Amino acid sequence: MAVNEQIHTNNVQVDPVLSVTPAAIEVIKNLLQQRNIPNHALRVFVSGGGCSGMQYGMAFEEQPREFDCVVEEDGVRLLIDPTSLMYLKGSTIDYVDSLMGGGFRIDNPNAVSTCGCGHSFRTGSSDAGGSACGGCSSY
Repeated sequence: MAVNEQIHTNNVQVDPVLSVTPAAIEVIKNLLQQRNIPNHALRVFVSGGGCSGMQYGMAFEEQPREFDCVVEEDGVRLLIDPTSLMYLKGSTIDYVDSLMGGGFRIDNPNAVSTCGCGHSFRTGSSDAGGSACGGCSSY
């Protein structure tokens, strides 16, 4: 499902930002309920590090910060800071459950290489050379 609205704390702008699959939405809702934090949002961010130079992160937060992009899909709110948005725009957030375990997966069209673990990536503008992490191989 495509997220069709991007809402800044200071103005409203219609622009597709992220896609969130129904599986991911369901897991986020379940986590909010299990942790008894139904009014929180999921912050999705990018930070330096990881085996390919940049890594994804997620955390629950009660309120957006100034300049955050706030997207809402099917009752779930996502918070993205402006810097992370540059790297995440156009991405799809999914939840994959397999025999090896489940987890969120971000399909990022801005990534030119991704570590086999799926939590680390490099963009064309990244200066980091990126190397494989233990047990993972870059592809």
